Amino acid sequence: MGGIDYIHRPELAPTQELLDAFKKHKGSWASYERDFSALISKRGIETSLTRDVANWGCLLCSEKKPDHCHRRLVAESLQKHWGEVCVRHLD
Repeated sequence: MGGIDYIHRPELAPTQELLDAFKKHKGSWASYERDFSALISKRGIETSLTRDVANWGCLLCSEKKPDHCHRRLVAESLQKHWGEVCVRHLD
């Protein structure tokens, strides 16, 4: 639809355990952020994702705002490793 492809990139997603700890068990955002950041660092997302895919990509999430969302953490990690990365959060 609209010439847009969907590419499933599981290395950019939190594990079910992380999600459950945060959402089902009402864990703290600080713990989730720390643990998810460690996970994406361990996964080496900056080497598994190409800049071309990132330049033309859109990260999707069920969260409405980026404050408590894994997509912001992914974007920040890529900025840290790649340098200049333009991030726009859609309203």
